[in-house]
Amino acid sequence: MAANAEKSIHSHTPLQLLLFVDERPSSQEQLLRLHNCIQELKTDYPFELEVVDVGEQPYLAEHFKLVATPALIKIHPPPQQTIAGSNLVPQLIDWWPRWKQYMDDFVNLETESWATTTNQPQMRSFSHVAELIRISDENFRLKQEKEELQQQLLFKDRIVAMLAHDLRNPLTAASIALETLESNYNTQNANLSRLTPALTAQLIKQARNQTRAIDRLIIDILQGAQGNSSSLKIVPEKLDLGDLCRDVVNYLKHLFEVKSQQVKTDIPKDLPYVYADRERVRQVLVNLLENAHKYTPEGGTIEVFILHRIAQKVQLTVGDTGPGIPEENRSRIFEQNFRLKRDEAQDGYGIGLSLCQRIIRAHYGRIWVESAPDRGSCFHFTLPIYRS
Repeated sequence: MAANAEKSIHSHTPLQLLLFVDERPSSQEQLLRLHNCIQELKTDYPFELEVVDVGEQPYLAEHFKLVATPALIKIHPPPQQTIAGSNLVPQLIDWWPRWKQYMDDFVNLETESWATTTNQPQMRSFSHVAELIRISDENFRLKQEKEELQQQLLFKDRIVAMLAHDLRNPLTAASIALETLESNYNTQNANLSRLTPALTAQLIKQARNQTRAIDRLIIDILQGAQGNSSSLKIVPEKLDLGDLCRDVVNYLKHLFEVKSQQVKTDIPKDLPYVYADRERVRQVLVNLLENAHKYTPEGGTIEVFILHRIAQKVQLTVGDTGPGIPEENRSRIFEQNFRLKRDEAQDGYGIGLSLCQRIIRAHYGRIWVESAPDRGSCFHFTLPIYRS
C-alpha cells in the first residue's frame, strides 16, 4: 500500500522547473544545453520543464521578479529558487543533488500525509498556475481601470455641479458691461448719454476680459477632464518669453489692482529666446499669476523674474507672499484634481497646476515649487532655449 502511495505521489508531484528566455540566439542555446543536462542527470523523479518567452508573457517575469534572462526557477518542491546568468548549466549541476534532497523530503511528507487522509494530494500543473497568475494580474489591472473611471466620473460630476457657479461671475460682469453700453447706445439720440469715451472703453475692455476668462476656464476644464493620458498638442516657435511675461502681467493688471497688490518683475534685456508654444506658455503664466493673486493678501507683493539658468534652459519664477504650501503636500499639488484641504470650500477644480505640469513636460521642461509656512511660495519652470 505504501509503495503504491509513493508511486502515485511521484506521478503527481514532479520536480517543476521554469525557464525564462528571450529572442536572443544565446537563449535558445541555453535551452538546448539545459535540456540535455537534465536528461544526462537521469533523475529518478519525473520533472516538468516549462519554457516562457518573456516577450510573450511579461507578467510572469514581473511576478517572479526577474531582472535578467535566461533564468531557471525551481517552483516545486519548495522552497522556490532562481538561478540566472550565462552559466546556468554548471549552476544546475551544482544544485541538482540538493534539489533531489528537497524532493525526497517532500515525498516523505506526502507519504505520511497519504496514510492519514482519503484525499490524494495533487499538484496543479505550471500552465494552470501561470493562468491563475495571469488572471490575477488582469483582475488587478481591471480594478485599477475601474478606480480611474470612477475618479473621472466623480470629477466630471464635480465640474457639472460647479460649472454654473464659476461661469456666473464672469458672465454677469460681461453682461452688465454690454447692457450698459446698449442702454447708452439706445439713449444717445435723446442726448441722455452718461458714458464718457473713457468709461465706454473701460466697459468694452471689461467685457472682452470677462469673455476671455470664460473661454480660458472652459479650455482648462476640458483639458483637465481629459486626464494625463491624453496627448497635449504643442506648436513650438521662437518666443520672446520676456515680452510674453510682460503682456500677461499687464493683462491681469486689474486683478492686482483690486487687492492693491504690487507686482515686481526682473526680466533681463539680454534674455535668449525660448522654443515654446506661445499660447500654452501663456496658459501656464496666467494660471501661476492668478494663483499668486489669489493667495497673496491685500497690499502684498508678487514677484516675477526670469534668468538664463543653464546653457540649454531659461527659468521663470512666480513668487507670492501667501500662506505657503504644507510640506506634506508639496509633492502632490501637481497631481490631477488634487486640492489643499484649506481650498476645498473655495471655487476651483484642482486642475490648474496639473495642466501646467503637462504643458511644461510637453516642452521637455521641469516645474516645481519651493515654499515655507507663512512666507509664501515660489513656482519655477524651465523652457528650452531656441537654437537657430
